[in-house]
Amino acid sequence: MSDRIASDHPAVDTVRSTCTETATGVKLEVPADDRDQFPTDEVVRVALDGEERFARVERALTGEELSIPGIYDTPDLARDPSGATDRLAEWTDDHDVPAGGSVLIDVVEPEFLYGCRAPGETAYYDAREPPTESLSEIAKDLEES
Repeated sequence: MSDRIASDHPAVDTVRSTCTETATGVKLEVPADDRDQFPTDEVVRVALDGEERFARVERALTGEELSIPGIYDTPDLARDPSGATDRLAEWTDDHDVPAGGSVLIDVVEPEFLYGCRAPGETAYYDAREPPTESLSEIAKDLEES
C-alpha cells in the first residue's frame, strides 16, 4: 500500500505555472527557472482531484520554458491527443482558473508523479516509487507494440 502525502509536506516541491489559452483549449506554462524539475518530451503521471492521469511535458518553441499542453486518461492519449478529452481544460473550468491565472504543480516524485491544484488548496497524493528502469522500458515497449 502506498503512503499518502500532502501538498504542503516538506518533501513536495511546488512550481507555480501559468494557465494560458491555446487554439484548442488551455496549457500550463512552466517557468524556465523550474524546468529542471520536469523531464522534457516525456509522459508523466499527473494527479487531478485524486485521479491519476497522464501528460506530456514539452519544450516551448522559443525560450527555455516548458509547457503541459493537456492532461489525458492514458499515456497513449498524452502522446497523441487527437480526438481525446483534455482533462486539464475540464479541471481549470471546475476550479475557476482563468487564462493568465496560476496553477500549482506539486512535484511528488520527480520525473514520475506530479499533482495540480489551485492556489490556496491542499491536495493529498498516493506517493509511491517509480518503476525500475527495466520495468518502465518493458512497459514502454508493450505500449508501442
